[in-house]
Amino acid sequence: MPLGDVSARSKRFFMDDHIKQDLIDIVGESNYTDSLIDMVSYSYDASEHRGRPFCAVWGETAEQIVEIMKLANREKIPVIPRGAGTSLSGMTVPARGGIVLDTSRMNRIIKISIDDRLAVVQPGVIYADLERALAPYGFFFPPDPASGKVCTLGGNVATNAGGMKGAKYGTTRDYVLGLQVVLPDGRIMRTGSNAMKSVSGYDLTRLFVGSEGTLGTVTEITFKINPKPTAGSTAVATFNNLEDAGRAVSEIMHSGVIPSVLEILGRETISAINENTDLALPEVDAMLLAETDGYTREETEYQMQKIIDVFNGNHPMEVKKAGSEAEAAELWKARKSAYAVLARIKTHFVLEDVTVPMAKVPDLLKGIREIAGKYNILIATFGHAGDGNLHPQILYDGYDPDQVKRMEDAVADLFKLAIDLGGTLTGEHGIGLSKAPYMSLEHDATAMDVMRGIKRMFDPNNILNPGKMALDNEQ
Repeated sequence: MPLGDVSARSKRFFMDDHIKQDLIDIVGESNYTDSLIDMVSYSYDASEHRGRPFCAVWGETAEQIVEIMKLANREKIPVIPRGAGTSLSGMTVPARGGIVLDTSRMNRIIKISIDDRLAVVQPGVIYADLERALAPYGFFFPPDPASGKVCTLGGNVATNAGGMKGAKYGTTRDYVLGLQVVLPDGRIMRTGSNAMKSVSGYDLTRLFVGSEGTLGTVTEITFKINPKPTAGSTAVATFNNLEDAGRAVSEIMHSGVIPSVLEILGRETISAINENTDLALPEVDAMLLAETDGYTREETEYQMQKIIDVFNGNHPMEVKKAGSEAEAAELWKARKSAYAVLARIKTHFVLEDVTVPMAKVPDLLKGIREIAGKYNILIATFGHAGDGNLHPQILYDGYDPDQVKRMEDAVADLFKLAIDLGGTLTGEHGIGLSKAPYMSLEHDATAMDVMRGIKRMFDPNNILNPGKMALDNEQ
């Protein structure tokens, strides 16, 4: 059966009561649902995409997931692994019906070993819960996704999630030492090791990190963890010229200092925050927020002073340094309010995460502004300037067909702009459904053929999260 050809066999699922009973036998009646209200809840994630499943099951053990995959593979029923459903790209939307496999009840922290600098967790553990468990030891898990209070670590692995601290600390991929994975045919596999480095065989661990649930279902994760810095410093600078802000970013990142955070707010985001809060931010082209961290106050302040020197050398309107934790929190208010404020302005929004080389950040910002003008649509930008990962948030009325069309055209132009600047479609949100039509912009025909070949090798019946990442299309 070719990739993508699951719909005909899937229709049997509605008719065969034995399949429902088999699933109940595997997970228990309390871990199975096909009620309408649950199916509606599982039909969407944090993206604009929708697709209703046939049923949902909560897996609680790897052994249960093995049996679920064996059944689904035999009957050729799609299976969509899901954690908290915070995906912004439609990664957990059931594009072709099927079974939602909810791993949120696999939420046990199995082991924390400070001596080995690792933590072993199940995929349903919430990011913030791991952080709280590590805190008494003075350790932390560095990737810092904005949805950290609710997102699951299995989802972080599926998308190779990053966050504000990516410029210094990297993304989830940099901390995954090993995985336990259930393959589409029900075989169970372990990858990696508990050692800090290994070059034994192909790097199967990294193959699964960022694979968006298309190759296997992760049932256990071994993470590397870091000692938590004990000191920090924060400063903000405003610029009335995008080139000045962009040059400041570039100079900071090759100054010998790597900030733990280097965030940017564009003019449209600043204006939206001012219209909807009492923060009274200066109406400028760009605001840069920097943070340094370390293990002594002297070390941290030395790094911050170098950053402030760079700010001052690039014609800022103003530079402010926090003198206390309370002042630092005040400086953070604008950045942390951006997403929530913008989400309230229109009935619908699309939050993208295109990423470009750091020197191209000003070009990306200018290009976004031009696209907004071209289509007469509001695009407010913020994001992680320190690694070139920006979040243009396109705001529109989803009930107005004209605005929907303009939004879609703007998205297409935005992706082309990022690729033309030497960048990528996604820095941390993943491809999912949202960006699948644009994969050929970034990846040539040979690369797509290799990716589709890998998918066929692992999942010849295309039951795992079908429709995602343009892996079903042969052209």
